[in-house]
Amino acid sequence: MLDERDAQAVDAAKLYYAGGLSQAQVAERLGISRPTVSKLLSRAHERGFVTITLNDPRERGDELVQRLRQRFGLTDARVVRPPAGAPLLNELGGAGAGLIEELVTDDTTLGVSWGTTMSAVAEHLRPQNRVGVKVVQLKGGHSHSERSTKDMATLAGFARAFHAETFMLPLPVIFDSVEAKEWVVRDRHIAHMLELGANVDVAVFTAGSADPESLVLNLGYLSEKETAELSAHAVGDVCSRFFTADGSPAAPEVDARTVGITLSDLTKRPTRVLVAGGARKAAAIRTALDMGLATHLVIDHDTASRILDEPDD
Repeated sequence: MLDERDAQAVDAAKLYYAGGLSQAQVAERLGISRPTVSKLLSRAHERGFVTITLNDPRERGDELVQRLRQRFGLTDARVVRPPAGAPLLNELGGAGAGLIEELVTDDTTLGVSWGTTMSAVAEHLRPQNRVGVKVVQLKGGHSHSERSTKDMATLAGFARAFHAETFMLPLPVIFDSVEAKEWVVRDRHIAHMLELGANVDVAVFTAGSADPESLVLNLGYLSEKETAELSAHAVGDVCSRFFTADGSPAAPEVDARTVGITLSDLTKRPTRVLVAGGARKAAAIRTALDMGLATHLVIDHDTASRILDEPDD
């Protein structure tokens, strides 16, 4: 049951959005002040009583969409065009959330990575009428630095949207040694989480750059020497698996210490959603697509143009 304030927020929202009344008219109808109406409308948004959907036909009908699908063998692609000054992450998050809402059905096992892009997707997901959904963390996410992976908040956002059971990996993604990693993954609970991740129906992830500002390079997992080598030789990562421009592992010794889905297992998942954009990630995105890591793509117009205009090797 709604409390009195929530019920009033719903009434105000109905009059304003469905009834077409101005805020002043809503205030008069409900016998409250104009500022109170504004607060009630904000409350209606915050509580999820009101959701606004904006459909940009260019996301699906852009000529770049067809070129992306043909060039990389994609099932679907969405290309966002952020308005001048609008945050790119907000646009990617909204389009990514819209696509995932279409793909997740009852009893879907949904694998989720982490990072700023994944966090933006989670924030844009709207509550869906689904049952039997499982949300699985695809890789460890505990940070050893002041930088946050936002893994728990991201998983919570996905779980909340789909009324899902959550399966977390309460671990760092890269261990100090292979021995430590192998010891931990033998644990029955951890092994079960990893098995679930390797067999998800839908995997949602981003691609990261390998520049010194990359999130995964600033979580305290790697030595200064390893960070410098990855910055010099890798073009990026997917699920914290670093690769070179030709798709080869950039640092096999680091990969052996990494806890989470492997790229080999990822390519076997039936639906693989890559959400990524921005010039600094262009090389990583193109390589990930060349490697066949994605079946579905959400990207921005400028980055899509850039990766399509680069000559094939």
